[in-house]
Amino acid sequence: MAFDITNKTILVTGANRGIGKVLVESFLEHGAAKVYAAVRKLESAAPLVERYGDKVVPIYIDLSDSQSIVAAAQTATDVEVVVNNAGVLKTSTPFAEDAIASLKFEMDINVYGLITMAQAFAPVLKANGGGVFAQLNSVVSMKSFSNFATYSASKAAAYSITQALRELLHEQGTIVLSVHPGPIATDMGDAAGMTEIAESPTLVAEGIISALQAGEFHVFPDTMAKQIGGAYQGFAKNVIEVSMTEG
Repeated sequence: MAFDITNKTILVTGANRGIGKVLVESFLEHGAAKVYAAVRKLESAAPLVERYGDKVVPIYIDLSDSQSIVAAAQTATDVEVVVNNAGVLKTSTPFAEDAIASLKFEMDINVYGLITMAQAFAPVLKANGGGVFAQLNSVVSMKSFSNFATYSASKAAAYSITQALRELLHEQGTIVLSVHPGPIATDMGDAAGMTEIAESPTLVAEGIISALQAGEFHVFPDTMAKQIGGAYQGFAKNVIEVSMTEG
């Protein structure tokens, strides 16, 4: 099912920098009517407001604070597209002293935050005709990297939840996207030690828009992502994206 973001109202979490900021900019440049810039500090969205005026509406969301998510859903009742971009990364191996603490922190934001976002905004999307719920999952949801294994594990869990959301939200006419960037030129990419091979965040925005137009579930926007996605495609099409019954 194809979807056009022209004249749509969109909410992006983690909208003040990195991929999130570029998503806001790209969506507006592709004709979105308004974007809720969901951030932990409202003043951090000021540059976007200065550039786009009232087409950008800062709104408070902290993925570790479920009440902030619920409150945002009660405020942004006109949202037609939700892009859950915000996430956290700890560079912990399984043998690191802080491995379990890192995983708990990442699960809280990357997985529990995702679930709360879906619970809060699914009724809003339904009321507005179905719309889109897009989740930023990363290639590490499919291929773990030992230097940040706990992050990889949290993203694998998020990918699993996203698959379930695709099935559940289909019933209300909501399109679900699972977005799997590789190394992207952001602060998080730098923290992961991927600076030299990182690519532009614009690829992620364009990938999301193209996937919506093509009716695709998986989004593999950059060079590494396309390499992994190409190898994964057969399994994705024949297992992940088909209905399977138990037993």
